[in-house]
Amino acid sequence: MRAFELLGENGPLAQELDGFKPRIAQQEMAQAIERAIEEKSQLIAEAGTGTGKTFAYLAPALRSGKKVIVSTGTKTLQDQLFHRDLPRLRKALELTEVKVALLKGRANYICLHRLDRTIKEGKLASLELVQQLARVREWAPKSRSGDRSEIPGLSEDAPIWPMVTSNAENCLGTECSFWDECHVVKARRRAQAADLVVVNHHLLFSDMAVKREGFGEVLPGAAVYVLDEAHQIAESASSFFSTSIGLRQLLELARDCISECAAQPGALDVLREPAMALERAGKDLRIAFTPYAAKAPLVPVLAEPEVLAAFNDLLDKISDLHTALSTQAERSDGLKSCTERVAELQARMEKISTDTPDEVRWYELFASAFVLHATPLDIASPLAEFRAQTGAAWIYTSATLAVGESFTHFQHETGAFDAATLKLESPFDFQRQTLLYLPQIAIEPNAPGYTLAVVEAAIPVLQASKGRAFMLFTSHRALKEAADVLKTRVKFPLFVQGEAPRAQLLTQFQKSGNGVLLGAASFWEGVDVPGDALSVVIIDKLPFGQIGDPVLEAKLEAIRARGGNPFVSYQLPAAVLALKQGVGRLIRTVNDRGVLVLCDPRLKSKAYGKTFLKSLPNMPQSDQIASVQDFFEAGGVAGKRTAQ
Repeated sequence: MRAFELLGENGPLAQELDGFKPRIAQQEMAQAIERAIEEKSQLIAEAGTGTGKTFAYLAPALRSGKKVIVSTGTKTLQDQLFHRDLPRLRKALELTEVKVALLKGRANYICLHRLDRTIKEGKLASLELVQQLARVREWAPKSRSGDRSEIPGLSEDAPIWPMVTSNAENCLGTECSFWDECHVVKARRRAQAADLVVVNHHLLFSDMAVKREGFGEVLPGAAVYVLDEAHQIAESASSFFSTSIGLRQLLELARDCISECAAQPGALDVLREPAMALERAGKDLRIAFTPYAAKAPLVPVLAEPEVLAAFNDLLDKISDLHTALSTQAERSDGLKSCTERVAELQARMEKISTDTPDEVRWYELFASAFVLHATPLDIASPLAEFRAQTGAAWIYTSATLAVGESFTHFQHETGAFDAATLKLESPFDFQRQTLLYLPQIAIEPNAPGYTLAVVEAAIPVLQASKGRAFMLFTSHRALKEAADVLKTRVKFPLFVQGEAPRAQLLTQFQKSGNGVLLGAASFWEGVDVPGDALSVVIIDKLPFGQIGDPVLEAKLEAIRARGGNPFVSYQLPAAVLALKQGVGRLIRTVNDRGVLVLCDPRLKSKAYGKTFLKSLPNMPQSDQIASVQDFFEAGGVAGKRTAQ
């Protein structure tokens, strides 16, 4: 039975899975993926919301008889695939003999060595850390996987995690006394033995970068790669082909050096001062950065005497610690690991110190930390090189890969010029389920008072919908300004990004039944709120990349240098895809109804506005608030005053 038949009305999924409904677009996608697998070719498939793309690629992948790696953009989707979708599909297709495995990055697993060391040291700076350690300590012996996401009540950014997990820099490898019990080792072994492995882009590109440098590999070789949420891969790959060093790494190294001295008499006398000096130098560089922008090119700032002096001092202190560690490295596995880590950090600092035309050097600042980067401008070439080496089939899929009917932007970003392309429309009835409202705002988006004008346009919409809305902003400044105004103007519960963790905000929003959630970048994608709780999505501006971002500026300048038009070839298509992600929050099921509000007047005043509108689902459109009121008065169906 071919893939499209498996997903058809007489296929096993229709017979065995409750709620499964055959969809023509899903069958077309499965057929194209099956062909790509058989031909070891590339396929780029945009599948509109509701297509059922997960089953469309899992069904042919499971039946292929080949080694498959499925990579997702988020760990949330990774867990959903492995724990929910795969078991249902394997059972329905009677493919339970196909071995599957879940593999995450090293930092997602409890490190038994670091947990043991943290317990024995007992030097925790707060009651919060003591309580968190107690929770991990109680859970760890019971867990088979060691996956930290299984521990209830500990957030993704809990401060205990760096103390009880490892990374590539501080892992002791085969010299660790817990090697035979290591959760990371066990997870990798399961992946090696599996027919289908579910990973995330973070891990996939980390492994790809390591392979390119000739240092070995984490993931098993595969004949098929399926990259879901593929719109994220250029950014993910860019971070892993970058060279980066941050204050956190420096402080962790200094701390680990001191900790490893505990069992080695005399080592503390040698390492204490250079370790503490490294810590001081890292903090001094952060202080030197204070007067400057939070994110900017590094070269101009390094021209400032106080920053250059602090930067050079940090280089010296890394070198001093390396020298001191070299005299102690053979005394223990831990000190040997610290020596290798400081050598790697020294190499990174030297690379970041060297200006090259094919990279942009930049920095970003946080409340009490910094990260320095050297990022390559060309990601397409290394991606194409890696694909060629694998000789595998490569499938890219997402709800947002095309600008209009064109995949050119995605192909330029990834180097996938030889890929076949497929664009599948959503099966949702947008003419019946939605309304696109374009309020008449006279102020230009960059003019003073624009955010207030957006709020004024949004308030009657919120009143008509009785809340139940996302307001998505392109900047945190605008988000905060809008929140301050809305707190005095509407009675609906407000949930504002930054005032609580993301997951908590979403849960509270859904429970409220009439809430208004204000979010920036992280709420534009990967957020799924089906049903009546979300009936309006309001977007303040077209999401063009922020001017001043050093990597973006360098890319645009490189396009100009080649004689290209950076707005047409990069900024416009990137903004279209970002807008499509935000719009995708509105309609998640066939029963959803909702209004999309795009406030940016450039949609009508600029020629490129048509490019955005043509890339959206075919919705009824109006610039009259009465149409919105009719929509909700009619129970969520576009009313009689809706103008096309």
